[in-house]
Amino acid sequence: MARRALTTTAAVFATTAALLLTACGGGGDESPDDIKGADAGSRPSASASGPAGTDRPDVSVPKDLKLVFDFDKPSDAKQAAALSDAENYIRALKHGIAAQDPDDPAYRFYSVAQASQYAKSQIEAWVKGGYTVYGTDKYYDDEVAAMSNGKGVVVSFCRNQAKSYSKSIKTGKVHYTEENADSYQKFRLLMVPPSGDSEVWKAATTEVLGKAKECQ
Repeated sequence: MARRALTTTAAVFATTAALLLTACGGGGDESPDDIKGADAGSRPSASASGPAGTDRPDVSVPKDLKLVFDFDKPSDAKQAAALSDAENYIRALKHGIAAQDPDDPAYRFYSVAQASQYAKSQIEAWVKGGYTVYGTDKYYDDEVAAMSNGKGVVVSFCRNQAKSYSKSIKTGKVHYTEENADSYQKFRLLMVPPSGDSEVWKAATTEVLGKAKECQ
């Protein structure tokens, strides 16, 4: 894992993200990720991480979906918390797909504004297609950078979905695909700090770059 100062690209992203958050808009027209990935009727395999005292929603996923987060924990407590809840946001999105619920409370707990709309649009696409998630979905090479104004943390990481597939809910058929350039994606999330008595960092914006060469 690498942690570094906010780059110009990340700074531009963060500025745009802040404007989106202020306006409570954006993101409704993103193209869904490639549908690749567990049977909604299976038993869950993992739950949310975070402070023990926080009442968090279930983000478990079915046993035939394995989410691998090869992340290193930052030494800074705030950045570590932001990274942990960025992971929970991804888990919540997968939980919503497995539950076939575009209004699933899990992703709504871990996101606001555009990031929440992004998750909803992804779940809706899977539900419309009649698919659920299956296989192994891997996330790695995380980068964590605090915004200079102290109002957020930008979390970036790679994704390899080569072994994550779609599974027909109706027939149970798994749609296997070969690894290719589309298997690799780069995620960038703006995580906003907790408010009030909450200990939860929430994703405010989600940016996903396809065919990410840096992740191969």
